[in-house]
Amino acid sequence: MNRRRAIVLLVAVVALVGISAPEWSADWRSWLGFAKPSDALLVSGDIEAHESVLAFKTVQSRIVDLPFDEGKWVKAGAAVARLDEADYRQQLVIAEASLEVQRRQLDISRQNLVVVQKVLASDQADLEMKTLDFQRYETLWQRGNTTTQTRDQAATGLKQSQANLNRDQALVLAAQRNIELAMANIASAEASVGMARIVLGYTTLTAPYDGVIVVRQAELGEIAMPGTPIVTIADLDHVWLRAYINETDIGRVHFGASAIVTTDSLPGKTFPGRVSFISSNAEFTPKTVETHAERVTLVYRIKIDIDNPGHGLVPGVPADAEIALSAP
Repeated sequence: MNRRRAIVLLVAVVALVGISAPEWSADWRSWLGFAKPSDALLVSGDIEAHESVLAFKTVQSRIVDLPFDEGKWVKAGAAVARLDEADYRQQLVIAEASLEVQRRQLDISRQNLVVVQKVLASDQADLEMKTLDFQRYETLWQRGNTTTQTRDQAATGLKQSQANLNRDQALVLAAQRNIELAMANIASAEASVGMARIVLGYTTLTAPYDGVIVVRQAELGEIAMPGTPIVTIADLDHVWLRAYINETDIGRVHFGASAIVTTDSLPGKTFPGRVSFISSNAEFTPKTVETHAERVTLVYRIKIDIDNPGHGLVPGVPADAEIALSAP
């Protein structure tokens, strides 16, 4: 009886302590087996971001400008690297000069067409006159009023006039073909100028979006080869937390689950997020975990997209997240 009374008294004291001291109540209830399952899962990981590796395309020259160091913020369209462009600018000058030559050639071809068209008009008038002369001498010869020689001379003149007309008609056609060729050469020269300008533009690397320089792989004075990485830019508008969850929690974490992300680098500040990826394959805990016992535990990789309007979160920063869990 005394033992039972002692147990009842102990339980009563514990209950009173739990009611009077809320900060202790959870611990006591958990110790007694009365705690409710948590509705949030705490995970840890590192912040990552979409990254773009920038390199020069099809051009090879010496780097003359690298205005941004690692960690610097850049705006979309800002020049992050420049090459010595003297050779490529000269190629543009040559292409523009060739275009000007083709344009002048077109002017000459058009002038030639005008000239041969005028000659053709003169040939047509001469042919009409020679035709009338031949008809007149032909009539006189049939009546016996002129000599055969005079009649034959008129016939020869008519043939020569017709030959001249045929020749100049061919010249008109050739002049028209020359104009078409000149126009085609101009189109080709314009394309060459456009390509030269594009290649010249390749000597400057620009940021594709607002971001931060996370890696600078080159230095001033280096010879940049086509395709060689120069800088890497991270898009801070699209960051996420890479984390891992235990196999026992996989059934309670779902796509689109809300999460609150915090980091020691920004104490007191929270970032809303949502689960956007859950791996379908289990893997061993990453080697960054210190103890062997934890490394051999099977976990699932998840990805939490984070709203980062102020760009406070940057790649590589460790962070924690509380994920809202589904009912077990």
